[in-house]
Amino acid sequence: MKKKTIRNVVVTGLGVVSSIGISVDEFWTNIKKGTNGIDYLDEETFKDCKVKVASAVKDFDLLKDCPDIKNLRRLERFSQFALSAAAQAFNDSSIDMSKEDPYRLGTCIGCGMGGLDLSSKCAVRFSEDGYRGVPPLAIPMVLANMASANVAIYLNLKGKNINITTSCTTGNNCIGEAMRTIQYGDADVMFAGGTEAVLIPLGIIGFAALGALSLSSDKDKASIPFDKDRAGFVMGEGAGVLVLEEEERAIKRGAKIYARLLGYGTSCDAYHITSPLQDGSAQAKCMQNAIDDAGLEPKDIAYINAHGTGTKYNDMFETRAIKLCFKDHAKNLRINSTKSMIGHLLGGAGGVEAVVLAKSIYHGFIHKTINFHTNDEECDLNYMTEKFEEIDFKYGISNGFGFGGHNATILMGKY
Repeated sequence: MKKKTIRNVVVTGLGVVSSIGISVDEFWTNIKKGTNGIDYLDEETFKDCKVKVASAVKDFDLLKDCPDIKNLRRLERFSQFALSAAAQAFNDSSIDMSKEDPYRLGTCIGCGMGGLDLSSKCAVRFSEDGYRGVPPLAIPMVLANMASANVAIYLNLKGKNINITTSCTTGNNCIGEAMRTIQYGDADVMFAGGTEAVLIPLGIIGFAALGALSLSSDKDKASIPFDKDRAGFVMGEGAGVLVLEEEERAIKRGAKIYARLLGYGTSCDAYHITSPLQDGSAQAKCMQNAIDDAGLEPKDIAYINAHGTGTKYNDMFETRAIKLCFKDHAKNLRINSTKSMIGHLLGGAGGVEAVVLAKSIYHGFIHKTINFHTNDEECDLNYMTEKFEEIDFKYGISNGFGFGGHNATILMGKY
């Protein structure tokens, strides 16, 4: 039996919904400016909550990107974000569906927590009104796979349709598995990324109870990755979706190519449900696996979009992992955290940060990690805390690490 040829994968479309932009152009402009998308929570809604800030998407209107969408009321917010980002990415890719076999186009858009808002509301309604308090479509609305499903329905993508839920690693896993799908010939195009919308009392209070969230009342001192005074992450919401495509067909149709998707690595800490492995060894292995998958060496990597949540242990252990993987080259790396601007989007983080990686490579621009004030002796690498840098570079990676010990790294290269 003939072995399948591994095919090359490129990025040909991008879409973003975030607190600093509901289009890639707006988002990237604000990334370059170092705009802080973190703002204060509504005092009435969150009056009994110690958490004071979040990174919310404001003035969102799905009809802007999906004017002919049907049954808008049946779409939970996380699905709406995914649809908006996917529609943007579709338009950016210039794919003409009239010329496509829809069974060769698929989706892999993940969500960490699904429709938590409606789930919490249904629980209250059931306790008050019994069975009649639960809407008939509650279950299909809250399922995490409905982001991927609704995108496929809207765009008529009839190929592989999967959803991966691995906490904060979700977006990277979805992009990596979509890459594998194209490499092995199971699809020619995949819409891949992540989405999340849990800025509700249950979501905020749940993470606050874990001690994971920043309790700062100053929006400019709340999300401070790698800063010595960091004390938790800031919850964000939004979505990031990429169009991944087999390279030869992308060239043939004259597509704009942002970057090549070259490597995907995974590992598991197998240690604790919330804490990363303290020596960073599993995260280091994850990065090394992505580098090996691309056929490169650690010294080839110039840039890391770090997981960089702003929690004490994540940033410390990620720093250890980077040193373990890259050794002496670690000091030469440019490392930043997009979460300093938009907070932590949980299942949506990897998708949005993959858009940042692709744009950084395409434009030769590495953004600043904003709101940094105090050096930490445990975090002593170049986290781009002083200024952005315009530099032409070939290879960069984006890290995603999640509760449960899930680790995933994607690697992109200049086209």
